[in-house]
Amino acid sequence: MLAKPKVYIETTIISYLTARPSNELLIGAHQELTNKWWNTKKDEFDLYVSELVIQEAGSGDEYAAKRRIESLELLPRLKFDVLSRNLAAKLARATQLPVRAAADAAHIAIAVANGMDYLLTWNCRHIANAQLRRTIEEVCELQGFSAPIICTPEELMENLSDDT
Repeated sequence: MLAKPKVYIETTIISYLTARPSNELLIGAHQELTNKWWNTKKDEFDLYVSELVIQEAGSGDEYAAKRRIESLELLPRLKFDVLSRNLAAKLARATQLPVRAAADAAHIAIAVANGMDYLLTWNCRHIANAQLRRTIEEVCELQGFSAPIICTPEELMENLSDDT
């Protein structure tokens, strides 16, 4: 039996999964797609989070944080170790991420250092950004790693029709 592909679940996925439905069209669509993926596709993958995801999910509104943390309880946790920290610094420099986006480079580095097949996110500004993809892949290759496929739940669904 083949091993399931490994997916690193970034914080935006859990946030969209557990949030109250939004009236904003794009956010509402992302929430709907996230829920559809979670309910129909997640069992096809081995899911992982990191200590950083747990930290981010636990911040903000107490009730919302509790819901986010509860949804992560059973998922294995990847460490943000020295290797990941060094890779994150290299990624942040190479992609010229602003200092406030250091956690975004860390999410990528954790997924890379732990051999994830996919990094699932709705952060299309600093993580799932087509303009940064080549740089991310080059930095990873120079460090002896393969970058995961960085994508949104919509991209990780084989079939978006209603009969899935």
